[in-house]
Amino acid sequence: MMTITNGYFQSDKEEKIDLVNLTSLEERAKEIIPQGGFGYIVGGSEDEWTIKENTKAFDHVQILPRILTGVENPSTETELFGQKISMPIISSPAAAQGLAHARGEMATAQGMAAAGSIMSQSTYGTTTITQTAEAGQGAPQFFQLYLSKDWSVNQAWLDEAVQVDVKAIILTVDSTLGGYREADIVNNFQFPLPMGNLAKLAEASQGLGISDIYAAAAQKILPEDVKRIADYTHLPVIVKGVQDPDDAEAAIQAGAQGIWVSNHGGRQLNGGPASFDALETIAKRVDKRVPIIFDSGIRRGSHVFKALASGADVVALARPIIYGLALGGAQGVQSVVEHLNKEFRITMQLAGAQTVEEVKKAKLIRHWVWNNNDKGAIRLFFLVHILSPIVT
Repeated sequence: MMTITNGYFQSDKEEKIDLVNLTSLEERAKEIIPQGGFGYIVGGSEDEWTIKENTKAFDHVQILPRILTGVENPSTETELFGQKISMPIISSPAAAQGLAHARGEMATAQGMAAAGSIMSQSTYGTTTITQTAEAGQGAPQFFQLYLSKDWSVNQAWLDEAVQVDVKAIILTVDSTLGGYREADIVNNFQFPLPMGNLAKLAEASQGLGISDIYAAAAQKILPEDVKRIADYTHLPVIVKGVQDPDDAEAAIQAGAQGIWVSNHGGRQLNGGPASFDALETIAKRVDKRVPIIFDSGIRRGSHVFKALASGADVVALARPIIYGLALGGAQGVQSVVEHLNKEFRITMQLAGAQTVEEVKKAKLIRHWVWNNNDKGAIRLFFLVHILSPIVT
């Protein structure tokens, strides 16, 4: 089942999908999404070293099994910025979801709402802020802002986001220009579909590449921009793209009420650390002053557990959700996040954690760890040690 828009073939499937794991979804989605669109979704920057390390990094840490704990039917319910959600798994903002499905972000919003979690809208979505919010039928959503050079454009987007009652603004700070994405170059990829929020302001997007889109965005983002957005919207501002504890500190001092640890899914700076390897030191610096959201590389329930036990409050993902979107629309999205949460709940049971808060206190064994000293230098340890208090 396909819809053709501007010569581009879009899936319009709407069904639950069977899956064994999230990793297997990529090849299935490749059969449905046209080559250029798929390359844009799946691709990383340069030789994709960082994107590969994002998932491999979870192998640097092991979960310590616990027995005789009395854990039964663990609860994955948690809360973020006052919003109760069924699982510590939300969607990362992802542009142009119409590349995967005819209903694009509207179907993702519907699927995340059905799963009882949060949809994060992207500035560069195929559908508008209002359309995506209405599809969620009152479920909590965040709005991600790519800061424009023109403050009046930012105002228009933020006004609409406030009007539809988003619960937080995500300020992406790691994309002042696009990473060198070879798949887009090979495919000569240009967006075949208009981006709703740009089109609404009569700004071009159709027929442009991602580098052209980023060219209209602010190349210089400063701490005062965080405060300006917070003061303008009176909403929590989450700074997304943090990989260094010093940057987390700067964001908090500027007024950020959330830190999003992410390397943009390996799509920006290639050769940087896996996002998971940066998480623990950032969490130590943040010291629970604000919530931490983590993304880049999550594919298993055990990954969710390890991220929470390393300092995250919730995790987020994008590519697997988009694959689910292509394969089954809103129901496909719901299938993906519910499957991941099922794996997470199994891990909780076997690791002796009854609640998400207990997961955050769980013992991990780390075989090597990025450790950041006060001057920000990174050292590599090849030692086995318990992150939590040692037990014998």
